[in-house]
Amino acid sequence: MQRTGFQPDQFTFASVLPACAKVGALEQGMDVHQSINERGISSNVVVVTALVDMYAKCGSIDKAREVFDKMPQRNVVSWNVMIAGYAQMGYNEKALETYKQMQLASVKPNSTTFASILPACAKIGDLQQGVDIHQSIKERGISSDVAVATALVDMYAKCRNIEKAHELFDRMPKKDVISWTAMISGYAQHEFAEKALQMFKQMQLAGVKPNSKTFSSILPACAKMGALEQGIDIHQSIKDRGILSNVVVATALVDMYAKCGSIDKARELFDRMPERDVFSWNTMIVGYTQNGFVEKALETFKQMQLAGVKPDSTTFASILPACAKMGALEQGIDIHQNVTEQGFLSDVVIASALVDMYAKCGSIDKAFELFDRMPQRNVVTWNTMIAGYAQNGLVEKALESFKQMQLEGIKPNSTTFINILPACAKMGALEQGMNIHQSITEEGLMSDIVVASALVDMYAKCGSIEKARELFDRMRQRDVVSWNAMIAGYAQNGFCKDALKIFELMKHSGTYPNIVSFACVLYACSHAGLVDEGCAYFNHMSKPYCITPTVDHYVCVVDLLARAGYLEDTLNFIIKMPVKPVAVVWMCFLAACRSHMNIGLGVYTAMLLFDLDPTNSATYILLSNIYAEVGRWAEVQMVRKLMKERGINKIPGCSWIEGQGQNLLQMN
Repeated sequence: MQRTGFQPDQFTFASVLPACAKVGALEQGMDVHQSINERGISSNVVVVTALVDMYAKCGSIDKAREVFDKMPQRNVVSWNVMIAGYAQMGYNEKALETYKQMQLASVKPNSTTFASILPACAKIGDLQQGVDIHQSIKERGISSDVAVATALVDMYAKCRNIEKAHELFDRMPKKDVISWTAMISGYAQHEFAEKALQMFKQMQLAGVKPNSKTFSSILPACAKMGALEQGIDIHQSIKDRGILSNVVVATALVDMYAKCGSIDKARELFDRMPERDVFSWNTMIVGYTQNGFVEKALETFKQMQLAGVKPDSTTFASILPACAKMGALEQGIDIHQNVTEQGFLSDVVIASALVDMYAKCGSIDKAFELFDRMPQRNVVTWNTMIAGYAQNGLVEKALESFKQMQLEGIKPNSTTFINILPACAKMGALEQGMNIHQSITEEGLMSDIVVASALVDMYAKCGSIEKARELFDRMRQRDVVSWNAMIAGYAQNGFCKDALKIFELMKHSGTYPNIVSFACVLYACSHAGLVDEGCAYFNHMSKPYCITPTVDHYVCVVDLLARAGYLEDTLNFIIKMPVKPVAVVWMCFLAACRSHMNIGLGVYTAMLLFDLDPTNSATYILLSNIYAEVGRWAEVQMVRKLMKERGINKIPGCSWIEGQGQNLLQMN
């Protein structure tokens, strides 16, 4: 147009600026702005409003405001453009502030104003301002406007007043796909997954066709419920609608399949995506981590980097737990370097994930170094450090951190107590455990089944079995972990028959025992000499409970039979085991050979152990004791000489078999 000599006028500019806005052509928009100034029409309200809109939509919100503030005249459209610009850029407080300025300027809002400002209230969860705006809408008599009514439904849903949202939705004379999607999204986001799925069905029955936003809202509801079958049906609908190439919808599908445990299908979909953004990669990484495929998660992270996709804070917060689970310290260090380079180290979530990774990889000093340098620490960070100390056996440090956390004014939560109570249990710190019990009561967390179970376990491990039982009996709800804590408590305190009684009560209560339950019961039978009962329990694992015994259960049975003196039967049992007997099994048998003075089997077992685990001092000590107790001093000297030659030192005060028993009881 310009090349042919025609000069643009106000109508030209008012048309070309929205084109710049739609394609984000900021540089061209600035050229147009220059032309407007040169043509002397920068006071035209329609043209300048289009300029404000162009700058806002091209991401230059400060320039948009500068132009807006210089306007000699503003109408309702100008104000609406500025409010929408702020809201779309995520400056929700600024949007609300501009809305108030508009009212002070005596400009009456219209339906577009309300449809723009209500999402700002929704995003910051400001219900009170939303209610005030709702009142203004009523006064203006535009409650029936479908766009305004939909924005109201969305605002109430996002501000957690889901009942009011549904009430307004039901009263809408006309509902479009956006209205239905707002209601479905509201239910899905607030854990009402079943309600969201019901609404989705009702929408289809009403003849309203879902769009990409509907699908990306309903799929998380399927994921939360583990509703794979419904997710598959929705997948088919997406195909039928021809929107499988939509990156948001495809990512939501990947997430649904991963969360429903169908990780191979998730990967198949992911690999077929024509376009993947950082959210798609994050979803796949999280899916692998949550399903226990941590190596695959790390492999996908590498592929993401090779594809040139820059990781964001969510990526790092997702991949670091995978390193932690694998104990992949070297990869964790590399990721730490990436985090530092991208300036995410000040993010409290990522810093906490780094602390957790170092702690779980056994680098507790590095974990503390990071923790100590954090400018901001929240309850999650403290919980991570406390858990790190406890998991690395530094229980005193864990208790010190718990005290320091409180001194710094950080209020402990249920996770804090779940982490700190095992530390008290390991130390036998009953008094500190009782103080923590008091704190739990004050915080109103006694109804939390996991916290209550940890308390039962702490009292039992600290030898206060009566207090453990008192707490256990007062629990309104019990899961298998609660029952196991009580069974293990009785077993390790020598009340083996009580342990079996609790086990039977658990079965009658309808709670199915797990592998830990049987390990505790077998330990109790072993220490009480209840051979027949122990063998019966062992046989019950596969029928009727369909539990495959682990090596820990075989150790328990070996200990049960051997303690009772059935050494030949024990040896036959070991030989017939479907899993290859490890050193632990033979060590258990060797201890029994010593107790029952069977030199022949003892020597045979010791020779096997010298091949399996030649550095374990317990084997040499037990064999030496067997020889000593029958006065075969030459053989005792021979064993001691062998230890010296192999550089093996005796660990003082170590009873191997009792230690192994305690480990079995701590499998919970």
